[in-house]
Amino acid sequence: MANKNVVMIGAGVANVNAATKLVDNGFKGKITIIDMGKDPYLRPYEEVMTGFLGAGGWSDGKLTYHTSIGGQLSKYCGEEKAMELFDQVIDNFKRFHPKPEEVQCSNPIAEPEFIKPYFGLRLFPVWHVGTDYLHEIGKNWYDFLVDGGVEFYWETKVTDIDFENQTLDMVQQNPIKTSKFLEDEMSYDKLIFGVGKSGIDFGKQLAEHYDLPTEPKPVQIGVRFEAPQKHFQKLIDISYDFKLYRKFEEAGVSLRSFCTNNNAAYVAVEETYGDHSYNGHAKKDEAFRNDMTNFGILMEVRGIEKPFEWSRDVVKKLQIDGTGLYYSPTREPSTTSEGVDVSAVKVDTLHHISKAMQPYFWYVLDFIEDMKKVFPTLKDDWGIYVPEVKYLSPEPLVDYSNLALTKYPNVHFVGDALSARGITVSGAQGTYVAEYILDN
Repeated sequence: MANKNVVMIGAGVANVNAATKLVDNGFKGKITIIDMGKDPYLRPYEEVMTGFLGAGGWSDGKLTYHTSIGGQLSKYCGEEKAMELFDQVIDNFKRFHPKPEEVQCSNPIAEPEFIKPYFGLRLFPVWHVGTDYLHEIGKNWYDFLVDGGVEFYWETKVTDIDFENQTLDMVQQNPIKTSKFLEDEMSYDKLIFGVGKSGIDFGKQLAEHYDLPTEPKPVQIGVRFEAPQKHFQKLIDISYDFKLYRKFEEAGVSLRSFCTNNNAAYVAVEETYGDHSYNGHAKKDEAFRNDMTNFGILMEVRGIEKPFEWSRDVVKKLQIDGTGLYYSPTREPSTTSEGVDVSAVKVDTLHHISKAMQPYFWYVLDFIEDMKKVFPTLKDDWGIYVPEVKYLSPEPLVDYSNLALTKYPNVHFVGDALSARGITVSGAQGTYVAEYILDN
């Protein structure tokens, strides 16, 4: 691949790790990354979904260290290779961290007995970076890639891809501020498609246009749960990012807690396709400590025709005055780490939520009721932000030896575009593709 042109769509975790692998190994070709967002020096706090390191770079930086979490990486490259790729991703985050010694691994061992009557619990090692440090990591990492010759095009949207002629059509959204001037078209020898959650609709359009075989993915929707940390401390002491789960096989529904944040934990607003949804993050700096815990309660619902469209319709129904909703028996909505109220309309009853999410919302409420049995001090001292949604595009069927389309073997899919969930798996996929490019 010497002197070849590698173009990456999306500056998220997957492509950043891919570019890093290429630079580290002295790749002689051209590396270009195109993203709708901004570089880490200009990216504002409220732009959660786009920009350098993508949504993962504006999260709380939990690096899960187990092949059963976030995707099926080990199925196509083997357990040993998957763990090797995970190590490379974690090493990169430490490498650009201003205080790498503060990146510690939590490694729970045994499932506690008090959980077993009500929930399953998945235990696995996790490294916690922290939202505040992620911003600094992003700047250091970006500088390294620029110094290594990677060209970035910011605030630029790819509008079409011609797989046959290996070209991209693009539009600069802010030509005055963008770092480079673009022509309308760019050619590539290798294309890595890593558009993240904000590019799922674009991926669907490409699949339909080129009649690419895809595998449908289930709905992933639910709420962001928030409560004082004290109620969950006995479980947090065992596992920082605990994963409670349960299944309702007869209904095709499973539920899991997701992305747990503690100590300096804040609810974050995401805007995808013009609608509000919620996530969470946590900082490491004790100055931000609020002794709160938040986590997603996500339902995976199978058997829904057109799950992407169904999810978007439900999310729209959960908007009032342009924002999502908040409900609590006793608590007021929280604030962000910047000290402003989280954008959410407080509702006094669950009627609007249950109507929009019929018939599935009752599984969420059942989950919460059982949490109150496991953590008896919780009682009514909690609140939910609605919705939390993980849009999953139909996954393109790829050759798993290189994550490339069979029909177009120079086009690779990584990250959320290949239904990866989480920073570690996304970064590992990018590294995996970069290794293939270096070897071929």
